[in-house]
Amino acid sequence: MVEVEDAESIAINFVRKHKSVPDVNVTMTELESGVWVVRGTCPIDLGGHPWRESFEIKIDQKGRIKASSFKLI
Repeated sequence: MVEVEDAESIAINFVRKHKSVPDVNVTMTELESGVWVVRGTCPIDLGGHPWRESFEIKIDQKGRIKASSFKLI
């Protein structure tokens, strides 16, 4: 069973890998119907202009990512 700290670590590593960013900020982690939902923000660079992007990563109890979404803030 994945604990909250494990879910956050999995989500942070996923965002770092797929967005190539060193700074990932988790704002909320909650358990919904047996799936961890980790939400937060990360910086991105769009054509030389800094932006922030929000993310939501869903992680099952075996530590597998089931869904992810990213949105510009």
